[in-house]
Amino acid sequence: MRTVKKVFSYIGIGILVIFVIAFVSSGIYRVSEQENAVITQFGSVIRTDTAGLYFKIPFLQQSHIVDITTHGTGIGYSIPGEGQNIPNGGDGVMITSDFNLLNIDFYLEYKVSDPVAYLYNTNEPEEILTNIALSSIRSTVVNYTVDEAMTTAKGQIQADVKEEMVKELAKHNVGLAVVNITIQDSEPPTQEIIQAFKAVETAKQGADTAKNNALKYQNEQIPTAEANADMIVQSAEAKKAARIAEAEGQVARFISMYEEYKNYPLITKKRLFYETMEDILPSLKVIITDGETQTMLPLESFTEGAASNETTYVGGESNEE
Repeated sequence: MRTVKKVFSYIGIGILVIFVIAFVSSGIYRVSEQENAVITQFGSVIRTDTAGLYFKIPFLQQSHIVDITTHGTGIGYSIPGEGQNIPNGGDGVMITSDFNLLNIDFYLEYKVSDPVAYLYNTNEPEEILTNIALSSIRSTVVNYTVDEAMTTAKGQIQADVKEEMVKELAKHNVGLAVVNITIQDSEPPTQEIIQAFKAVETAKQGADTAKNNALKYQNEQIPTAEANADMIVQSAEAKKAARIAEAEGQVARFISMYEEYKNYPLITKKRLFYETMEDILPSLKVIITDGETQTMLPLESFTEGAASNETTYVGGESNEE
C-alpha cells in the first residue's frame, strides 16, 4: 500500500510540475524587430512591448501583436497581387483649378505609429487612412491647373498632400503615420480628352519652337544692329567734334581779325580785300566788250603778266614791245 501511495504521489507531483511548466511557458512570448506587443489585462492596456523576450500572466493577460513595418496601398487604383494595377472607379478622378478633370493615381506608404491607438481607437484604421488620403489629394489637386498637375507640379503636389495627411491623421489619432506618397500616373479620364491634350501639347511645342527661333533671330540681329548704331553714333560724334572745332577756330580767327580791325581799320580792310581777290581772281574769266563784239580773254595773274611782253587791247589793235 505504501508503494502504491508513493507511486500516486510521484505521479501527482509530476502532473503538478508539468502543469507549472505549461503554465509558465504559456506566459512567455517573443516580440520580433518588426513588431510591437500590446499587453492587456481585463480589457485594459497595461504596457506595450518592443522587440525582445517577455512574460505575461497566463489567462489574466493577453498579448496583441502589431506589425510596425511599412505597408503600401494604391489610391485611385488597386493592386491585385503582383498583377496589373486596376483603377478604382472614380476615386482617382480629380478636378483642377482650371475646371478640367484629371485621373491621377497615388501610391501611399504608411506604418503603425501608435499600436494602442491602432488597435482600440477605431475598427477600420486603414479605411480611415484611405479616406483621409483621398480628401487630402482632392483638396490639393484643386489648387493646380491640369498642366501643372501632369508635368511640373507633381513634386509639390506630393509634398502638399503628405503635409495635409499628417495634420488630419494627428486629428483622428488612428495610430497610423504616412511614410511617403507619390504620384504613379496622371492623365485625362477619357480617350477623347487624351487626344485633345496631345493636340494642345503639340501646339505648345510648336509655339515653343517658333519662340525659340524668334529669340535666336533676335540674338543674331541685335549685336549687328548695336554695332551699326555704335558706328553711327561714333561718326556723328566725330562730325560734331570736327564742326565744333572748326566753328571755334573760325570764331577765334574772327575775333583776332576784329581786334586787328579795331586797331587799324583801313589797313585791315585793304588787306582783307586783297586776300579775298587773290583767292577768287585766278578762277575767274573776265568778259570785256565794246558793245558790238564780245571777246573772252583769260585774266592772267600779275606774275605771269609781268613775265610776258605782250599786251592785248580791245578793238583789234595791239602793240608788241
